[in-house]
Amino acid sequence: MFSAFERMVALRYLRARRREGFISIIAWFSLLGIALGVATLIIVMSVMNGFRAELLGRILGLNGHIGIYSASPAGLANYDALVEQVRKVQGVVSATPSIEGQVMTTTSGGNAAGAMVRGLTPAELFGRSILMKGIKAGDPHQFQGDDAVIIGDRLAQKLGVGVGDSITLISPKGNVTAFGMVPRLRAYKVVATFNVGMFEYDSSFVFMPLDAAQIYFSLPQRVTDLQVMIDDPDHADEVGRRLAAALGPNLRIYDWQQANSSFFTAVQVERNVMFLILTLIIVVAAFNIISSLIMLVKDKGRDIAILRTMGATRGMVMRIFFLAGAGVGVVGTLGGVVLGLLFCRNIESIREALQSLTGTQLFSPEIYFLSQLPAVVDPVEVITVVVLALVLSFAATIYPSWRAARLDPVEALRYE
Repeated sequence: MFSAFERMVALRYLRARRREGFISIIAWFSLLGIALGVATLIIVMSVMNGFRAELLGRILGLNGHIGIYSASPAGLANYDALVEQVRKVQGVVSATPSIEGQVMTTTSGGNAAGAMVRGLTPAELFGRSILMKGIKAGDPHQFQGDDAVIIGDRLAQKLGVGVGDSITLISPKGNVTAFGMVPRLRAYKVVATFNVGMFEYDSSFVFMPLDAAQIYFSLPQRVTDLQVMIDDPDHADEVGRRLAAALGPNLRIYDWQQANSSFFTAVQVERNVMFLILTLIIVVAAFNIISSLIMLVKDKGRDIAILRTMGATRGMVMRIFFLAGAGVGVVGTLGGVVLGLLFCRNIESIREALQSLTGTQLFSPEIYFLSQLPAVVDPVEVITVVVLALVLSFAATIYPSWRAARLDPVEALRYE
């Protein structure tokens, strides 16, 4: 498609001499702008993908894909029979009873913090791999009896307690006495602490054996909900409709998409907006290609005229300048892809290095919910960014190349 002569001349024009040094600087800035734009797009999209994937993995690792709740505040009775009924629904992998309730945790030292208590069986606890892998201290096999709890590592730090210490749980739903409502208090021993890498869970969750939770929350032979795991989390809505049809209207069914819809919708909107904003970097770099090529055409007017008088066609001249501009776009795009992928691969090391240099926390888990900066590279998105950058770069060369091809050699030589 392009002859060796056209490639040679285009390369020669990009290697500016002293007189055209300014044009060469503009071309280099165009290349750098495209590289930075492509790299930034890949990095931001990968971080947003990683952020969503990590949050989804942690949320679904500690919660069921679907939650079944009673319409009555008294909870679910005969839940064993209900579990068997739920397990027969197509797409359901498991269903386990659970108790949830908000409490205030206090210590003998006077420290206090709000927490969410979740009661579940020891077998269910051991089945949560993300929780078992996150055990920081203690022995989870002691998770039994009526006075053992496992708490988040950050909650333990906030309360100033460790494995073997006691914490007191205060429930807002107290016991009614002749003197009025008396808050329900009970001391529990911390047998283990966990850190799953999600600040919300690490700083506020308390796991308690199901039998102990039933006693504490005064729910004998009852639970607050069933946590249902399905074969494909993306089909939670479809399985939820099957459960609603099988269980009747007296139960409330929420899947993970409904429970976290506002959060994941905000992440998706932010991701789309960031893509549009960062694409402008590539657009600006493309305009730099246009300006550098127009200046190059103006500077090479005499050379173009000589080429035309020697037999070069307008098509050859157009292809020469198209190659010159496209070369900047291709090299810049490839450089941006390499830079972006390397940055994503080492993003956590880079973050730690920048934190040590600046002395500031660049990724606060209190704000971003995660303790590490994740990055998941999507090959489809990388290809999309590459195609976008190349299309903009190629489009930027069309007008300057057409202008070079339309140059009248007689007029160009006359005014030299």
